[in-house]
Amino acid sequence: MAPKKQLRLNFFDMTCNSAHMGIGMWKLPGDNTMTKGSLEYYLWLAKLAEKGKMTGIFFADVYGVDDGFPGSMEAQFKAGANCAQLDPIVYVSAMASVTKSPFILARTYSTLDHATKGRIAWNVVTSYSNSSAKANGLDKITPHDKRYEKAHEYMDLCYSLWEGSWEDGAEMWDLEKGAYDKSKIHKVTYNGKHHKTSALGASHPSPQRTPVLFQAGQSPAGKAFSAKHAEAVFVGGNVPSDTAPYVKEIREMAAANGRDPQHIKVFPQMTIILGKTLEEAQAKHARFAACVDWEAGMAKLGQYINFDLSALPPDEPFDTKLVGKSENAIHTMINMLKRYDGQVVTPRMLGQKMAFCGFGPMPVGTPEMVADVMEDWVNNADVDGFNLACKELPDT
Repeated sequence: MAPKKQLRLNFFDMTCNSAHMGIGMWKLPGDNTMTKGSLEYYLWLAKLAEKGKMTGIFFADVYGVDDGFPGSMEAQFKAGANCAQLDPIVYVSAMASVTKSPFILARTYSTLDHATKGRIAWNVVTSYSNSSAKANGLDKITPHDKRYEKAHEYMDLCYSLWEGSWEDGAEMWDLEKGAYDKSKIHKVTYNGKHHKTSALGASHPSPQRTPVLFQAGQSPAGKAFSAKHAEAVFVGGNVPSDTAPYVKEIREMAAANGRDPQHIKVFPQMTIILGKTLEEAQAKHARFAACVDWEAGMAKLGQYINFDLSALPPDEPFDTKLVGKSENAIHTMINMLKRYDGQVVTPRMLGQKMAFCGFGPMPVGTPEMVADVMEDWVNNADVDGFNLACKELPDT
């Protein structure tokens, strides 16, 4: 049994004026999804997180839209799913990709770390879709393992700017000696295969210097990246036995890198549906399920796995083994499909599951019942907390 540990809980949202995980829930009376383009929404969310003693707010982010297959973008926009995207950096985000130059990103996160007094994190992602590549001037996405090769260099350069340019004590603000001691401020010269710079770190040292680093890769290259760099990882899994092998492996890989394996905090997604009684919670579940837009869910999943589910009859079973590994796909989602091997599954069923907050656990019941599920995950998968997806806003 895993030792007792204090759970860490994050809100899981996306800075888009549309749904993130609960696709179609905006149809419910009183839902405020369509206000997510306002500063007021994010101030409300931050105050709610503070009131609830949340560890953080994890903002998902993506460049581009679900346009990989015919009809997918139409379904996405009709359902209001992950579209009308905003830049989460503006709202003090927990996420940004390695599309920006390392110098620009390092300066941005130093600024945010100062502004938040050391309460900023970065989920390091390498992107996966041709849509995001084209939005940034490329013809297609960089091959999978090469993206991680570039990301390792990216991190080394950022570390140099955050940790190696300004020494402690460079700030003086002394009437005789001056404001800064230039002898303690050094130019960083980096010439890598994919990235280079020659510059001083733009900002004086921020409270953390290097922000808390999240990562979410479950491919061999992604796991190696997490084991070297990540302080927290976002993982998949529907039951503890799905996730436990990954947690064990990532902690062992971290130890092989000379790190304390318990310093990596592991967060699966969870969607909670609470009621004062089990019957009340079940009634909420039914109300949410009635709003699910399975076509948009299918489009979103198809983009994740780079497979056109809409080309198949929606209600006819198909073999999930037809979905193979791809350079422009999320390996976590492809691995998730393996749980359906040998089961009867249809494109509509997968679309409904994706649209109803995805494939993570969804405990339905009283607070005591949900707490038991969380404790089961901690004890049997050795996780450290959960990214909590919302269904409708503002009630969940």
